[in-house]
Amino acid sequence: MATTSFKDRNLLAVIGDEDSVTGMLLAGIGHVEHQKKNFLIVDSKTQVSTIEAAFQEFTERKDIAILLINQHVAEKIRPTVDKYQQAFPALLEIPSKDHPYDPSKDSVLKRVQKLFGD
Repeated sequence: MATTSFKDRNLLAVIGDEDSVTGMLLAGIGHVEHQKKNFLIVDSKTQVSTIEAAFQEFTERKDIAILLINQHVAEKIRPTVDKYQQAFPALLEIPSKDHPYDPSKDSVLKRVQKLFGD
């Protein structure tokens, strides 16, 4: 198949802390194929380069429809997140148990506000 349509995108991916990823896995989003996972657990020892690499991999995969990332993790790679402008996979910044959602940091919300001149 030469082109990939949105119909081929049937997975969610998640980059986040252990509680967020575990919750998503318990909800049934986990997928491992050919030793490629659709999730990354980030803790205090996780290097920024590892987060960057997972973000690049998940945004380039043709089977992922939505990429969820904890907002505090997105902050660690903010320039990369802010540069991302593709429709698919859709990028959503989510809060975590220890880090509440801050709309002023959300790259998607900032882009929408810029479109509407707010």
